Amino acid sequence: MMKFGYARVSSESQNLERQIVALKLDGCQHVYQEKLSGKNLNRPQLTKLLNKIKTNDEVVVLDLDRLGRNNKDITEIMNKINQKGCTFKVLSLPSFDGIKDKNLKSLLNNLIIEVYKYQAESERKKIRERQHQGIEIAKHNGVYKGSKSKYSLNSSNKKNEQIAKQILTMFNSNCGDTYIAKTLGISRKTVYNKRKQFKHTGSI
Repeated sequence: MMKFGYARVSSESQNLERQIVALKLDGCQHVYQEKLSGKNLNRPQLTKLLNKIKTNDEVVVLDLDRLGRNNKDITEIMNKINQKGCTFKVLSLPSFDGIKDKNLKSLLNNLIIEVYKYQAESERKKIRERQHQGIEIAKHNGVYKGSKSKYSLNSSNKKNEQIAKQILTMFNSNCGDTYIAKTLGISRKTVYNKRKQFKHTGSI
């Protein structure tokens, strides 16, 4: 039996050290780590981990949200782990290490995880509802201004300001949204929103 750890943060500026230390203290012989968003499952180190594990191995994470950002993705990854005949452990949740029966341990562990996932999803829904209600109240009172654009021509972040200028130049050169997004390494939705904004201000 081998114990594998998985550590993830969403950006290059974030630190993995706390997760790695916790995983190694728990006895993980190998820790797969990456600095990528959890918005999808296209993560090289996660894929390597899932291909590496074998029957009776254990996969460990510090927190459940290190696997993914939503219940669907988390469940899909957990199913892949179970299909390999492996167990899954979350260090921040109650541990059943003292239980020798593998099936009972797995059952209890999965039950706790399902409860946690339900609570987390419910909290996310409540937050979205409160945000929506707050926006509607602000709109009604005439004080809602919307979120500030990341890529602005007068941004305090010089890199973001430069990207905004490049977007505007490419708009005026009749470049398509998909081409701009791929060229500048930003999302197509961002380009689409900037096009609307620049049209509204008369920049294009």
